Amino acid sequence: MSVLVGHDTKLVVQGMSGAAGAFHAKQMVEYGTRVVAGVTPGKGGAKVAGLEQVPMYDTVEEAVTHTGANTSVVYVPPPFAADSILEAAAAGIRLIIAITEGIPARDMVKVKYVLDRDYKGVILVGPNCPGVITPGQCKVGIMPGYIHKAGGVGVVSRSGTLTYEIVHQLTALGLGQSTAIGIGGDPVKGTDFIDALQWFAEDSGTSSIFMIGEIGGDSEERAAQFIKENIKKPVAAFIGGQTAPPGKRMGHAGAIISGGKGAASDKIAALLAAGIAVSPTPAEMGKTLAKVLSAAT
Repeated sequence: MSVLVGHDTKLVVQGMSGAAGAFHAKQMVEYGTRVVAGVTPGKGGAKVAGLEQVPMYDTVEEAVTHTGANTSVVYVPPPFAADSILEAAAAGIRLIIAITEGIPARDMVKVKYVLDRDYKGVILVGPNCPGVITPGQCKVGIMPGYIHKAGGVGVVSRSGTLTYEIVHQLTALGLGQSTAIGIGGDPVKGTDFIDALQWFAEDSGTSSIFMIGEIGGDSEERAAQFIKENIKKPVAAFIGGQTAPPGKRMGHAGAIISGGKGAASDKIAALLAAGIAVSPTPAEMGKTLAKVLSAAT
């Protein structure tokens, strides 16, 4: 089993003719992902070097009509990325994974509003995220595929680099992953922790969960309460940005302590109060989950 992406994924790459889109499309094809189409307005029928087998279309609607694509990944530049997300939704894409960094928050507010109003069944992951991978089945995004190993740990994270770190540690410990979801660190985004936690809770192939949060907002506190009330599977966590001073943005647009809220200490306290093991450092994330799993057996 898997969450969001797997053998049934038929992927269209929006912005495939660009440098980032082409580079990562090749990586995804090499991993085994079914990349069925690329989309760049005005480039329909063109061939992208190294991806000659993947047809290019001017619109997502054309790509869906000709290939049956059901998932989109967005590598479109920030000024046009929000419109690309809405274009994919209007074309019938049910899962949209937006990799693009730097989309204006005002644009994402509009996207969220329109998706909630007109496309309630559409799932948006990101923006400003590494993507989603189900090891051995499908990789959609920018993560290094080789560090992943198929298994039972569901990973959800606000941080791209820390996602790679926990996956690498888990693989080294022999703990494979069911699916790893990078939700991104922007203040206005699609999928949040509770969404992913619910998916992992319902997935028979996920036996435990590792959650990586960071300073800013209250998503981690709400997730902690959700885990306490709803999740029966073993869970461990880590919170990044523990040394960040108030008012200082760290890494992500959403990673800022403001108005007395969003501190790492508050998030850690909420997780501990919910009975969730919290790794003290990034280097101990994998070992923290391993201890939880050992205690549960």
